[in-house]
Parts: sequence; structure tokens; C-alpha cells
Amino acid sequence: MKFLFLSDHAHLALDPATIRISGGSQLQVALLARELAAAGHDVAILGAETGQADGSVIQEVRLRKAGRFDTGGLRDTLLALPKMLGVLSGERPDYVVVYGWTSLLFLLALLKRALGYRLVFVCALDAEIDGGFRRENPVRGWLFETGMRLSDFRFGITRHQADLFNKRGMASGVTRLLLQTAGLAAGIKKPVDLLWVARCHPVKRPMLFLDLAARFPAARCRMICSPQNAALWNEVSARALTMHNVEFLESAPYGEIQHHFNAAKIFVNTSTQEGVPNTFIHAGLGRTAIASLLVDPDGMFTVFQAGFCAGDDLETLAGGIGNLLAHPAQLADAQNEAARFVGEWHENPANVAAFLNGLKPGWGRDRQSV
Repeated sequence: MKFLFLSDHAHLALDPATIRISGGSQLQVALLARELAAAGHDVAILGAETGQADGSVIQEVRLRKAGRFDTGGLRDTLLALPKMLGVLSGERPDYVVVYGWTSLLFLLALLKRALGYRLVFVCALDAEIDGGFRRENPVRGWLFETGMRLSDFRFGITRHQADLFNKRGMASGVTRLLLQTAGLAAGIKKPVDLLWVARCHPVKRPMLFLDLAARFPAARCRMICSPQNAALWNEVSARALTMHNVEFLESAPYGEIQHHFNAAKIFVNTSTQEGVPNTFIHAGLGRTAIASLLVDPDGMFTVFQAGFCAGDDLETLAGGIGNLLAHPAQLADAQNEAARFVGEWHENPANVAAFLNGLKPGWGRDRQSV
């Protein structure tokens, strides 16, 4: 089969030599594209122009480019459209795959019959299905939701998302997040007590991690906070640099990020919403316990005692972290459970098979597989 992924920066995650970074959705596109190509499928990624050579191949995946549609600017998007159409017409894929929200999904839905491909949408965030994104972005949200409904196949990355699709009258399968690296960390030293990794955005609530670090002055804390919201990043970085127990890093390349998780005892997530954080996967691979303020995908902390979810209560989060740091045996159990979580839910062959099985003729129109 021939696949074309539309993703602004997934090609950066595919290149092991890059020092540039992008988001979790782009990483998952790169991983799925790589796995499909390794299985013998013809795979290309249509990305924004960031210096890649058009038609070059990395890890058996062809890289195509189409302007700077990643900026979100209307002018840049309009200039990129003719190039996108040229790639779509030239590639003639069987499937065009989009991971996460974009108003371009509407355009791809309009073109699919004329260009002969089937459109596949993979959800990244619950807000893409439950109307949250449309409420915050009425025009772009309407375009995106219409494209989502017109897609031939849909996938959630959790069973909860598949249920949300079903409640809104849209069939859906489940394909969980893929693993970037093979093998689990074992027998390594963990000099970092608390780790926080995310882009600097209000939904990630980075200041709360610094609040926690202040409550544990004896703990060694590491914060990797890549700039996005400039005003917030300036505040966070300025405060972090005044704290003796916080090591502040602006960014970490994809190829190095796992080392930070391997070195940490506990990973802390303070986000208001996520689908499934890629950072949870990194934590599991690193045998790192997870302390989540709110995010609990598919009730994972009930299935796996990989740490805990604090129910959006900062006192509960701080108490749970203090308990894990004070009890090494309990911490070790949580770290081992984090590894079990990754091994049982996120094994690559099973989830790639779930994706391919979900593309069987007629599947996306008349039945649900979760």
C-alpha cells in the first residue's frame, strides 16, 4: 500500500541527525511512517519546508515538502496549497494520513474523490472530538470537524477517544502510541529526582513544576522547557534560574531525550489536557515512575501502578511525590510498573497491526473496532 502523511515537522523527528525539535504528534507520525516503510509499504511524509531535500529518503521514508504551511499564517498556507496539490497528484497515494487537528483536513476531504485516495485521521487530543477545539476556534474548528466526519477512517489513541467518536456517530479504531526505541532501561543510575519535559505553553502549566521544586529543596530537579509562548517562557526560565535545585534546559534533541528519562526517578506531568503524553512512553522505557497532576489516559494508573494521578490537586501531587521519594522500595515498584505499562500497551508490532487492520474495506463506515 502507498501512504502519504501530512505533517508539518514529522520529518525532523525521523532524522536522527537533527538537532531541531517538534511535538509528540509529529514524533508519532515519524514512528508510524518508519514502521510501515520497514514492513514494505511505500511511505512518504509531506512536510513544511525546513531545509529538507524534496524526494530525499530517511529510514526508507520519502520526504516531500510544500511551503511553510506550519506557520499558521493565511498567506503562507495559500502559497503552500499549489505545492501540496502537486505532491498529492504526483504521489497518488492509496491513503493520506493526518495525525491531530488541522483545518487542512477539510481540504483533503474535498480532494479525496478526485485524487483517488482514502483519508485517515488519527486523533491526538480528546478536545478534537468532544468539541473543545471547535469552541476555542470556531472557524478552523468547523473546517477541521467537517473534515474529520468526512474522513474514511478514524483512530483514537485511547479507548476513551474511540468511545467519544462512537457517541458522535463516527466509527473508530484504536492504535496506541508507538515506541521510539526498543528495549527498556535497566540497572542504570538515576541522579535526577524529578523531571519535567514539555513545550512552554499554558496548557502544560510549567510554573506548577517550579512550585513543586520549591517544596522539595533537597531534590535534584531537571526541567526541559522548549520555547513556544514567549512571555510565559521568559517568566519560567527567569524563575528557574534562581532556584538552586533546578537544572533548566531550553531543549533536547529527539535523539537525546530518552537519556534524560533514563536518569530520572520520577517524571512529573502538570498538563491540563493530553491524549496520551509521549513523555509517559519515554518514562516507561526509562523505568521512571510517573506523577501526573491530571492526565490519566484510559485509567492507566488503575491498571498499572506506575505512579499516580492526583486528580488535579496540587497537594495530592506533592504528597504522592514525597511518599515515593521517602520509600525507595515503593518507588522501585512504580518504576517497574511504568515499564510494564509500556510493554503491554505500546508494543509497536501490535499497534501497527491494529492500524492496518482498521483500514480494511468498509471498516470505517459501518462498524467500530476498539
